[in-house]
Order: sequence, then structure tokens, then C-alpha cells
Amino acid sequence: MELSNINWMLGAACLLAGIGLGVMGYHLMNAGARNVQMLRQRLAERDRQLAELRDGVGDHVERLGSLAAALNQEVSEASSRLGAEAPQRADLAAATPTTPEVESDDDVAAPRDYADGNRGTLSEDFGLKQNDADAPQPPRY
Repeated sequence: MELSNINWMLGAACLLAGIGLGVMGYHLMNAGARNVQMLRQRLAERDRQLAELRDGVGDHVERLGSLAAALNQEVSEASSRLGAEAPQRADLAAATPTTPEVESDDDVAAPRDYADGNRGTLSEDFGLKQNDADAPQPPRY
């Protein structure tokens, strides 16, 4: 081999190596650009969704405001109706006696949940059956 052939061979090898490195660099840079483009596209989509949500919240708040206004109007109408009916109720209340009837002590029955002696409803043996036939029985209604 001659020296000029080696130089040409070395030049061709360097050229091929440069082309290979260039292709690899372009591929790596282009992959980064693709990722950036995808991220920008996702960001634009998220911005669009956020704008839709903001519009939806605005509509919702507007609807709530109109419902609250309608509710306030109904409350004011109801209070005005009650105000108009109030004198009639006052006349009715004045016509009826306001003194409560007092019941006599004879009419009031004694409560049945009290305990006579040591054995009441809170004793440990309350409700247990005993063999004693002559045990006092509570009154039946």
C-alpha cells in the first residue's frame, strides 16, 4: 500500500465516522425536540381543559346566584304573607283563654317505675324467675 492510498483510506474512514456522528447527534437532538413538541402539545391541551373548567365554574356560580336570589324572593314573600296573617292570629289568641288548667293531685297516677324496698328495676335479680310462688307481682294493665 502506498502512502497516498492510506491517506485516502484514512480520509474516507474519518468522513464516514463524521457522517455517523452527525446522524447520531441529529437523532439525539431530534428526539429531544420531539419530546419538547409533545410537552408543548400536552401543555396546550391542559390549558384548554383549565379554561373549560373555569367557564364551567363561572356558569355554576352564576346559576347558584340566581337560585339564591329566587330563594330570597320566596322567603320575603313568605314573611310578608305571615305578616299579613299575624293580626288574625293575634285576634284568635286573644279570644282563647291563656290560663292553663290546673290538674288536681288526685287525678295524677303514680309512676310505675319506682322501686319498693330493696328490689327495684335496678337490682341485680330483677326479672329473674324465682321459685317462690308467693312473691309479689306488679299490677297488670
